Amino acid sequence: MEAREAPGPAKRADADLDALLTLVARGDQGAFEALYERLARPAYGLIRKVLRDPAQSEEVVQEVLLEVWRTASRFDPAKGGAATWVLTIAHRRAVDRVRSEAAAAGREQRTSQAAGAARDDVADSVEATLDAELLRRCLAGLSDVQRESITLAYYGGYTYPEVAKLLEVALGTIKSRIRDGLNRLRDCLGVS
Repeated sequence: MEAREAPGPAKRADADLDALLTLVARGDQGAFEALYERLARPAYGLIRKVLRDPAQSEEVVQEVLLEVWRTASRFDPAKGGAATWVLTIAHRRAVDRVRSEAAAAGREQRTSQAAGAARDDVADSVEATLDAELLRRCLAGLSDVQRESITLAYYGGYTYPEVAKLLEVALGTIKSRIRDGLNRLRDCLGVS
């Protein structure tokens, strides 16, 4: 007759966990408490390695063990041990949390950039409006001939010789009008 080896402590522990999980599947709260005592710490350790944040790790352990309570009937000892099943759930939940946090951070960054861009657009628009109003007032303070020469050269896109030809005035006169008008604009606008 062949002698059979007695199962080692590790095999007995795995069999005990399998039996506990089978009882949990039937709604046995005492079995769940025992399972919790045995697997909460290893699950926390695994989750903590993934998340690194102790508070989040504790929260995910609670979610994992709640899922174990709810889905214990899905456990199949033929596919693997209870510890492996629970730790697989723990790892998946931890990775899901990392992905969720990364996605939330990305959404927050995009939202803040969009809000910042909107604020920048509004500020730029207001500033441009104020600058345009100030420029209109300063242009109104120029003589008619200065304003006309500057408007043709800078807003009409004409060269100084073209402005002189359009106004039928000597080129030197146009240059003087524009130079004097620009100096007055600079003073009015407060540009140094």
